[in-house]
Amino acid sequence: MNNLPPGKGLLITSRSSWFDLNIRELFQYRELIWLLIVRELKPTYKQTILGPLWFVLQPVLMTFIYSLVFGRVAKIPTGDCPPMLFYLSGIILWNFFNGSFLKNANIFASYSHLFSKIYFPRLVVPIAALGSTFFNLLIQFCLFLLFGMWFQSHGFPVHFGTGLLFAPLIVLVLAFFSVGMGLMVSGVTTKYKDLTHFLAFGSQLLMYATPIIYPEKIVPESYRWITVINPLSAYFELFRHSFLGMGVFDGARLISGAALGLIILTLGILVFNKAQRDSVDTI
Repeated sequence: MNNLPPGKGLLITSRSSWFDLNIRELFQYRELIWLLIVRELKPTYKQTILGPLWFVLQPVLMTFIYSLVFGRVAKIPTGDCPPMLFYLSGIILWNFFNGSFLKNANIFASYSHLFSKIYFPRLVVPIAALGSTFFNLLIQFCLFLLFGMWFQSHGFPVHFGTGLLFAPLIVLVLAFFSVGMGLMVSGVTTKYKDLTHFLAFGSQLLMYATPIIYPEKIVPESYRWITVINPLSAYFELFRHSFLGMGVFDGARLISGAALGLIILTLGILVFNKAQRDSVDTI
């Protein structure tokens, strides 16, 4: 946007660069980002009996189901780690990644009415989608810490110091992947809308390829390549290694995963900026 002389109004021009990341302009729209975050959060508990308690109940219920199905029925070992902590640690991270990915993947479908009527930096929407899922993560992470303190008081060694040191890095890299992958998918689905039907299926496959319901070390050697090439695996394992004293710590995979996440985020922004120019005509 360029300011015209006083009294002449505001001129909005197109951007020539695909990688349009105007931090200053995004900061100027911080109030809109907050409003969109609230807009994303409200449907979660609007017209519900328990309201915001669902932020807490959802991971607790899923942890209980996973402990029952995968722990007692399938008898997937969690080592010396209490199943409750093991499954909860994977669930809260997956909820963050998957929630951000799906919201960003459906951006054009969800916000086409705004894109076609009013100007604002389009990257405001992915930031808001990430912000709403990060809010969920904060609540569920506090829940994980409470469970951790309870188990710690009963003799299980939960490493809060080491865990809290690595937690920001883990969240940052998962944000890179979720936003980048989501934006790339959103750019493709503006032209090929039927691909949206594969989102849930693809997300489910990725979940099973990530050590969420099982430790990576129990995967047979003939299949372990699946988790090794999955860049998310190293960060789920790092989270458990940091807080619970279990899991694989592989520095090379962590560094390469962070670099790949940054590349995917960059590609996602490129695809998104290219697609949003024609979104009004194609949605």
